[in-house]
Amino acid sequence: MARISETRALEAVERALELAPIVDGHNDWPWETRITRGGTVEGLDGPLPGDTDIVRLRRGRVGAQFWSVFVEDEARGVDHVGETLEQIDWVHRMAEAYPEDFLLARSAADVETARATGRIASFLGAEGAHSLADSPATLRMLAALGVRYLTLTHNRNSSWADSATDEPKHGGLTDRGRAMVRELNRLGVLVDLSHVSAATMHAALDTTDSPVIFSHSSCRALTDHPRNVPDDVLVRLAGNGGVIMIAFVPQFVDDDFRRWDAGDRVDPPPPVPLSRVADHIEHARETAGVRHIGLGSDFDGTDTFPEGLSGVDAFPELLAELARRGWSAADLAALAGGNVLRVLRATDARFAGNRPPTALSR
Repeated sequence: MARISETRALEAVERALELAPIVDGHNDWPWETRITRGGTVEGLDGPLPGDTDIVRLRRGRVGAQFWSVFVEDEARGVDHVGETLEQIDWVHRMAEAYPEDFLLARSAADVETARATGRIASFLGAEGAHSLADSPATLRMLAALGVRYLTLTHNRNSSWADSATDEPKHGGLTDRGRAMVRELNRLGVLVDLSHVSAATMHAALDTTDSPVIFSHSSCRALTDHPRNVPDDVLVRLAGNGGVIMIAFVPQFVDDDFRRWDAGDRVDPPPPVPLSRVADHIEHARETAGVRHIGLGSDFDGTDTFPEGLSGVDAFPELLAELARRGWSAADLAALAGGNVLRVLRATDARFAGNRPPTALSR
């Protein structure tokens, strides 16, 4: 497709952001702040040395953010539950400390409220079943606190799901894993398939009755990294109604960087241009369809990012690159946030409902 002028590209971005806000699927600012600043919520308006602060969120036109309430999976059982609660508490304290900037969000309607009042809708996403200590009751309580998605694993297998970066143990999901997916569906908590093996992706898609997301993954056909999503899974998103939110992580989007990252790292890392991320977005659109793509940066979750994508202020430049390639304002709006808001609307009623215990009670 022929590239268009810079003026027309920027006009298309502005029209797109009138149609839909930027909704980012994954940002590790709570973890970064826990590690580097002791979990304080002071001084978040910046400037800060990481990838995120309030000023840059505003500059980046972020309308809604899924904050990852991640903690490391160190096989410490119920200790991870308490640490996850501390991460949830950080997001709540952040929103309370900056009420003119953030609105705690549980639904797509909350995003509209945030837009109307000039704030950033703040969702919670739990990354890895270790945060539950294998307890459906804990899952229900995290949902009650506002957690809108659960990544089924992190880098290790859980007791019922295989991770993309561990030796396969379960062949995807166990019977308990399928029951957990159904419980997530019942609660309206989104099933997040980033970090899981391809077998787990297929098993979850076979089981779920609701749209799934990949909160921060890219395309394996372009970069052969285990954290990326194969085309046969991307094709299934159309039937499921789900969304892949493309990650900006260099080793996910560029094979030269992936090889450097997996090697001895003696030489400097190869440069990764912003265009590589745009290539993955375009591949996902071609394979899954324009209704099934989104943005999942992973800012503050890795050490480096592609050139031109060094922080949360960079989202408009990525949209502009796609506009230069001929993307319409409507397609840019779908990518920026419209698609994941559709997924939220499809599950909002369940999330807002009552949560009595089920047969999967412990």
